[in-house]
Amino acid sequence: MNKFNFFNNGRCGKKEFDGECNQSQSCNEDQNGCSCNTNCECPQGSMGPRGPQGPVGEVMNFADFYALMPPNNLATVAPGTDVSFSQNGPSSGSGIERTGPSSFNLAEIGSYQISFQVSVDEAGQLILTLNDEDLLYTVAARATGASQIIGTAIVTTTVINSILTVRNPAGNATALTITPLAGGTRPVSAHLVIVQLG
Repeated sequence: MNKFNFFNNGRCGKKEFDGECNQSQSCNEDQNGCSCNTNCECPQGSMGPRGPQGPVGEVMNFADFYALMPPNNLATVAPGTDVSFSQNGPSSGSGIERTGPSSFNLAEIGSYQISFQVSVDEAGQLILTLNDEDLLYTVAARATGASQIIGTAIVTTTVINSILTVRNPAGNATALTITPLAGGTRPVSAHLVIVQLG
């Protein structure tokens, strides 16, 4: 069978063709003559022109702040005070910077993924604060045992240069000892990781 594409009256192969195939059909020649077939097999067209170059990608803002025990956080963290993450880890961009050992500036309005981990000796809680206000949905805790306090949350800022901290909540009874040398002979790390999402 020969297959030809015809969209007007004409010839189909060597035979006259009185019909008209639309653009979703093809003209087929076989022993019965010419007819339209809906199984149109069109050849691949030529490649179109190259499009314009896309915009340059933006550098993501992220930062890792940490502490090592010892020598950091030698004093207990009293209720209403903040955990210190006094050393700088990997970072990218300039939108997330420290303003002190325990406070961190989020320069742009947007959403940020916040993760923290802290080894403590006592049962206790930690909470994120934004501009000195407790973010109640971010409380992380441990009731007993030797586990870390680990928290993660999405924080959205509504003003530029918002200040973030990790705090032993005011009103709690216990000052927290940040555990030194937990589980071995190496200094133990505490981390605060901030990633801007948008």
